[in-house]
Amino acid sequence: MRLSSRSFQTLAAALAAALVVGPHSAGAQAAPQERVSLDRIVAVVGASPITMYELQGRINTMRQEGVQVPTDSAGRLAFARDVLDQMIDDEVLLQKAADLKIELADADVTLAVDRQVKQVRDQFPSDQEFRGALQGAGLGTPEEYRRYIAEQLRRTQLQQRLIDSLRQDGRIVPTNVSEREIGEAFERQRVRLPQRPPSITFRQIVIPTAASEDAKARARAKADSLLAEIRSGVAFEQVARREGMDGTREVGGDLGWARPGQMVPEFERWIFSLRPGELGPVIETPFGFHVIRVDRRQPGEVRSRHILIRADVQPADIERTRLLADSVATRWGAGTPFDSLARRYHDYASKEETSVLAPFPVDSLPESYRNAVANKAVGDIVTFEIPGVSDVPKFVALQIASFAEGGPPRLADWRERIRQSLAQEGGFRRFIDSLRDATYVSVRLSEISLAAF
Repeated sequence: MRLSSRSFQTLAAALAAALVVGPHSAGAQAAPQERVSLDRIVAVVGASPITMYELQGRINTMRQEGVQVPTDSAGRLAFARDVLDQMIDDEVLLQKAADLKIELADADVTLAVDRQVKQVRDQFPSDQEFRGALQGAGLGTPEEYRRYIAEQLRRTQLQQRLIDSLRQDGRIVPTNVSEREIGEAFERQRVRLPQRPPSITFRQIVIPTAASEDAKARARAKADSLLAEIRSGVAFEQVARREGMDGTREVGGDLGWARPGQMVPEFERWIFSLRPGELGPVIETPFGFHVIRVDRRQPGEVRSRHILIRADVQPADIERTRLLADSVATRWGAGTPFDSLARRYHDYASKEETSVLAPFPVDSLPESYRNAVANKAVGDIVTFEIPGVSDVPKFVALQIASFAEGGPPRLADWRERIRQSLAQEGGFRRFIDSLRDATYVSVRLSEISLAAF
């Protein structure tokens, strides 16, 4: 979970909306007629006081965000106590951050504040109207508003950095969550959860379009000639800019830093075996033929360059692959085991999935998939075209394993997400409570003035 307090972005958006609409719009609160002392102290955390003025500001910000403040006295007092409790949580976190010497660079805060103030200022035709809106919203001058935004951002980011640091150190430990707690949380949230969309599971065999053997031979010969040219002394970068057939051409073939598992196996095997400055042989991958050079190495990472030469794919190659996909679908439907067909034809080299066994929302499928499965039934096998590399299509043979209609949210679909959320919240709450137990906290409910908000 993130911070229990509302995010700085939400706060900033609410302030901007409040300024543009104005303090006397619908939903805005008229200034109380009763004179209220706002410097009275409503809580003390360690050596830091929380004043009625600060509590009023937090409540008014929440109101501008759309939070409904109770109208009866008992409800308003309970609401104010809850908000004050959140403010105490924030303060003990800030004091812990100070103890651990967690700091923010002034430049990081300044940049974000500049962006926010400009975003709000740009919504007004003139500086005069901007200043008037700030005054009307009780935010003072532009300089005071800027200081307020900077302080809110600083507090939010310090708290988040503290929490991230403590989680990395294992000092905020998720709590155990019971099935009863999960069920109760689900029932509380049910009305706010989205409707369950129609979903599908399926198995598929993705067949890449391959160039003819003659075209491959010509591409390999081209790559071999480029390797020979580089070995004769021509700069690798110069040849890459002249001959490369992918997006790295403009940067001299530079692929940047790569870790194990990021490249296709054939390519990765070579770049992690070469020394800096060393050229590899021409290798073939699903993308084409590559001339490779390693530039730098460091533990767990390699920076390399390549020149990609693709074999020319003709319309006849595409049609041949389309017919192959139809043939695979026919054999699959006639009883040939899926696994044997997948082993022979599926594009494992490009890390294409063979199965989607967890229910997947139909509306989130790529358009080609949505069109292919529309009006189909469980068990149906369909073939269709999908985009491939460099506008060369691939073809899919797909069987629908299950299809579920949409409907109300189900606990089974949300159980794990709710469990993780409750476990994180429980660990965070336990940590906050331990900080509060170790900190002097004095709450002065008698000093809360309902007339102030």
